[in-house]
Amino acid sequence: MRIIFKTNYMQDIRPWKDRHQLTLYLILPIVVAAAPWWLDDFYLGELTNVLIWAIAGLGLMVLTGHTGQVSLGHAAFLAFGCYANVVLIEAGVPFLIAFPLAGIMTGIAGVTVAIPALRLHGIYLAIFTMALSILMDDIIVLSEPITGGVSGKYIGGVEIFGHLVDRWGTPDQFFWLVLTVAVLVTLGYINLLRTPLGRSFIAARDSEVSAQAMGVDIARTKMISFALSCAVTGWAGALMGLFAGAFNNETFSVLISIQLLMMIVIGGLGSIHGAFLGAIVIGFLPQFLSISKEYVGALFGGNTVAIPGLEFGIFGMILIAFILFEPMGIYGRWLKIRTWFELFPFYRKDMFKRQKSYLKTERLR
Repeated sequence: MRIIFKTNYMQDIRPWKDRHQLTLYLILPIVVAAAPWWLDDFYLGELTNVLIWAIAGLGLMVLTGHTGQVSLGHAAFLAFGCYANVVLIEAGVPFLIAFPLAGIMTGIAGVTVAIPALRLHGIYLAIFTMALSILMDDIIVLSEPITGGVSGKYIGGVEIFGHLVDRWGTPDQFFWLVLTVAVLVTLGYINLLRTPLGRSFIAARDSEVSAQAMGVDIARTKMISFALSCAVTGWAGALMGLFAGAFNNETFSVLISIQLLMMIVIGGLGSIHGAFLGAIVIGFLPQFLSISKEYVGALFGGNTVAIPGLEFGIFGMILIAFILFEPMGIYGRWLKIRTWFELFPFYRKDMFKRQKSYLKTERLR
């Protein structure tokens, strides 16, 4: 049994519980940053893809996990950030300026979307954002002079301080670029949750009526949440474009939005860890299925046949399993296991019991 004694108020404010947890958080990025030395180029590319998905997951987590606004249209903001970044670079803007600007422009686009969506809740907001994602496909095609239409765009690499960083030519340097963005976004997210604004997000998620009674401006809170969520998602979209190299209107389909939502649900809603754990599942599961098919084919002496829809079928079954048996996701399961060891033999089975009814104040909507 491990007990942490709190002796000052800073222990409640700081992001880590104790020095042991801080040490682990410092060691983890160092180990990941050394990945180019202990992974080959293929798996380094897969790890880079996971980090990009994690950044996109953090963007959606702000809106859905901590503000309670369900979105099925974040693929549109991935596309917006991707095209904004490429268009700015083609216009001669340096990458170190174009990349932040792409996120800011996507955040402004998110605010314009948030204005008509402020009065929507639950399934109605999800349908609205899904329609936006579908509409984005047509907007990209109709804006052919800017976006390239169905032919799409191609970007080979970006120049940073006079040095070319390319996903294929210099995969290790591109990995460090993505890792740097992921670390900065994560640190910003951690500190956001410690601010009054971050607490307003959580208050609006748990009960809008109670949050209003405490003086929280719900409309302003949701609008800022949309802006921050879309800005981070725009940065992830810009990195996705650089990772893919070539992209068009079909690259950011509505299925990407569904995958994003599935990712944060599987990883654990309302936790930064959940975005990274869900990204690991989303990023590595296709490769796991591919390797498994080859292994089964070699074991039974047959050819590996591609089964249409197998990947999304597996994703769907995993999502259903988590909703039924572990609504708190992978990180929630880890919290239960860790708490069991910390409190043994005083752990109670119903400590993490799921609330079965809504707050009575929410019936006033």
